[in-house]
This record gives sequence, C-alpha cells and structure tokens, in this order.
Amino acid sequence: METGYVHLYTGDGKGKTTAALGLSLRAAGHGLTTFIGQFMKGQYYGELTALKALPQVTVEQFGDEGCIQRHEVTDRHRAHAREGLARISQVMAEGCYSVIVMDEICVAIWFGLVSVAEVLAVVRSRPAGVELILTGRRAPEELVDAADLVTEMREVKHYYSKGVLARDGIER
Repeated sequence: METGYVHLYTGDGKGKTTAALGLSLRAAGHGLTTFIGQFMKGQYYGELTALKALPQVTVEQFGDEGCIQRHEVTDRHRAHAREGLARISQVMAEGCYSVIVMDEICVAIWFGLVSVAEVLAVVRSRPAGVELILTGRRAPEELVDAADLVTEMREVKHYYSKGVLARDGIER
C-alpha cells in the first residue's frame, strides 16, 4: 500500500478484536500479509486455528495462558509485553507485512505492562505503507490523538449481565 493508516478500536463493548480479525481476513482476501501480535493473551482462541489456514496471516501471543487482573501483574507479565513491543518493532522494520495488529495493547498500557510512551514510539516508527491496528479498552488520549481512525465499541446490552459466560466459537 502506498499510504497506511493507524486504526484504534476501543471502548467497553464487544467487538474490538473481532473487528481487527475481520480486517485481517479482508486483507488476506486481497493478498496482503498481516501480523497479529496479541498482548495479554497466551491461551487458545478459535481464531488461532482458523488463521493457521491463511498463509498470509501470522499470529504471535505475548501473554500468559490465563487471564490476570491488574493487581496480579508481575515482572513476567511486563517482560511478555515488552517482548511483544520489540517483536512488533522488528516486524515493522523488516517490511514483510502490510497490516500489523497490536491486539489488546490498550489494556496492556492500562495494566502498566508497557507505557504510553513506549507504544507511541512503535506507532511513530510505522512505515508509511503499513496499516497499523490497535485494540483494547481504555485507550489513552495520546493514542486516540495519534490514530487516524478511532472506533469506540459501546455496550448497549450484553448477555453477560444475565450470567452467560464466554462461549467457544463466539467469544473465544
């Protein structure tokens, strides 16, 4: 691509990662390569199996197998996230991908795993032809300002409030 843009999918509603994956699928349909770096995720999700069938899409995870809360953050969690930022920087520098996704990077910032300044440095290092997608709740204003496209997912109604847990094939 001649010109790439920075997308930010944020908000408390469902669909941020799903939107990034949909864009990745669309890009693959046009022969574009996508690198998806999943921050705070080390567990199995259905998309991992499906995306293996697409040679244009690479997924790497930079997190633990289980979900953590903010008060449970350890140095190991911070190391995973910094490893992810370094990998994203490397991938950008190599120039092999048209689309790069930093999934849940906003949550990684909110949890204190990486700083806004560190993420902004990666965003600013983006080559002109790369489409960069950032996802996650609680996007800091600095990322909102740095993005070219910002979509906020707002929960209007969700079956979680009725006690429905994450379901295979739908939420994970």
